[in-house]
Amino acid sequence: MPLTLVEKLATRHAEGLRPGDSAHSGDFIIIRPRHVMTHDNTGAVIPKFREIFKSAGLPPKIYDPHQPVFAIDHDIQNTTPENLGKYAKIEAFANEHNVDFYPAGTGISHQVMVEQGYVRPGSMVVGSDSHSNLYGALACLGSPVVRTDAASLWATATTWWQVPPVARVVLKGKLRDGVVGKDVIVALCGVFNKDEVLNHAVEFTGEGVASLSIDQRMSIANMSTEWGALAGVFPFDERLRDYLLNLADSFTAPNRPGVRRGGSRSGYTRADVDAWWNDRSNLSADADARYAVELEIDLSSIVPHVSGPNDVKAMTSLPEIEAKHVKINKAWLMSCVNGRLEDLAIAADAVRGKRVAEGVEFFVAAASAAIQREAQRLGHWQALLDAGAIELPPGCGTCIGLGRGTIKAGEVGISATNRNFEGRMGDKNGLVYLGSPAVVAASAVAGSICSPTKFTPTKIASTIRSSATTSAPTPAATRSFEVIAGFPAVVRGRAWFFDKDNLNTDGIYAGKHTYNDAMTKEQMAAVIFENYDADFRAKAKPGDVVIGGLNFGTGSSREQAATALKHFGIPCVIAASFSETYKRNAFNNGFVVFECPELVSYIRSLKSAPAGTRTIDTGAIEIDFTKGALVLSLAGKSASFSFPALSRVAQELVVAGGAEAVVASRLKSTAT
Repeated sequence: MPLTLVEKLATRHAEGLRPGDSAHSGDFIIIRPRHVMTHDNTGAVIPKFREIFKSAGLPPKIYDPHQPVFAIDHDIQNTTPENLGKYAKIEAFANEHNVDFYPAGTGISHQVMVEQGYVRPGSMVVGSDSHSNLYGALACLGSPVVRTDAASLWATATTWWQVPPVARVVLKGKLRDGVVGKDVIVALCGVFNKDEVLNHAVEFTGEGVASLSIDQRMSIANMSTEWGALAGVFPFDERLRDYLLNLADSFTAPNRPGVRRGGSRSGYTRADVDAWWNDRSNLSADADARYAVELEIDLSSIVPHVSGPNDVKAMTSLPEIEAKHVKINKAWLMSCVNGRLEDLAIAADAVRGKRVAEGVEFFVAAASAAIQREAQRLGHWQALLDAGAIELPPGCGTCIGLGRGTIKAGEVGISATNRNFEGRMGDKNGLVYLGSPAVVAASAVAGSICSPTKFTPTKIASTIRSSATTSAPTPAATRSFEVIAGFPAVVRGRAWFFDKDNLNTDGIYAGKHTYNDAMTKEQMAAVIFENYDADFRAKAKPGDVVIGGLNFGTGSSREQAATALKHFGIPCVIAASFSETYKRNAFNNGFVVFECPELVSYIRSLKSAPAGTRTIDTGAIEIDFTKGALVLSLAGKSASFSFPALSRVAQELVVAGGAEAVVASRLKSTAT
């Protein structure tokens, strides 16, 4: 059977397949990725890892010390004794287990993974961060996992994974001058904004790929996360080969900044690159591979757009927003999507000989220390500073609302980061737009959102070329609804409807709490939904059920967006659809989520609350897992809906209390 590139890469890293078998979309497989990256959240994975072995009655031991990589990057401006102590404990753990460790100041973890040679064509590299999709720019299957997966990988080198449906995105034409990779992904998010690639892996193809630099491909692959995808993979072509050869030369250069210990599996040689290149026929999709959906966009028709405010998928063309003269207070050039050398060079050209406008703060951070050094050598960094830019250390920081430069209530900002969710970069009453590095820099000196290059409005040429047909759902009467011992057969409570599609994890559990590992379960429960509806906590009580819209739990892979609801006493979340990463976090932590789009459509049809109401009391609900049916009683009327049976695997995770307990049981059994 013909395979997509994603299916080929998944097959390469699958454990337990029979000889000759392949991994196909929809298959549940056990994967052994080449590497698993964790950053500041390593501090939260360590106790999970230790608890697994404690439960198994075994001493903790990392199965393959070469597989994990620790790279500190998120809260690096926090120099409190508590945070520095956490970083010291992570480094000590790395030393104890001979794991490669990159301290604060090295750079953003994803950039470090590329620069230090952990990412290579044909491999699978995962990270406990939602922007691990970036690795796809190097023809690598890069995908996010969650903290519990990271602990499982440390313990056994493997975890479970479902091969996603695969979308093919054909890039035609060539970008016009002044348009960059960030503009491409913003356009894709804005044009195809009906969940066309939700929870898919995306393969980028077409003659337009060759014109994109690797930095631009990293921007596109990175923000395929915001588009809703689980991975965004580019082909192995001549441009990537040249990029890898240059990196290979850097690994043998004298005084190369590197890892803290020997034995690293990072780095490669020119001979390695040549060998991969000679094997590239195995690193491409079969000619007759089938895709769940095929999209096409003409790069030459794209002009810069901005997203927002506070919404990645709300897109406005630059000529249109320039005409509105949107004044700004802050501008940010940073992050794993736009903090690389090309980005800094473009921004420097936009501000050279000019000054940041009065009343505007322009914050700049490179994606890595190596990039900053090169930008300094070439004069780009000084040009930014001479214009009045404020230097921040190479890391995530403001992008996640940590450290200096966060937005305040009533302020407006333009950012080259990948997310502008309400409250993510500071106060939820601030407005944040997303744009390219050139737009951010030009806006900083103009004082309003604009571009250094003038464009005329144009319609983006795009099509949905085809969509695979799906089989009709199995009638409820013929489905198996077995409920295993220990799993609740029936749940009853009051239901609350959160009337918002794409409710992100920043809205569920704010980023500012994410790396406070000292928070108790009670403290976590006390801050749920503070960026979306802080009043919910006073209205709800344990046992209440949450109902969400489409793509519930999109955004960051932080597990607390699921576990904090569990700690509050919410027995389950029902939604029209979920981010696959959120769903993974939920079941890996023993928390029930399931989809029932008909229920959501019904509630919305009632229009039972004033427009703009964020959380609606939708009455009593009864959920019967033995029948795959639920009944909602609202305003004196009852309505019944069916939902898919929960798999035995999902139920076992819930009954066990999460994946940690399952892995501990497996380790104990193996040791016995």
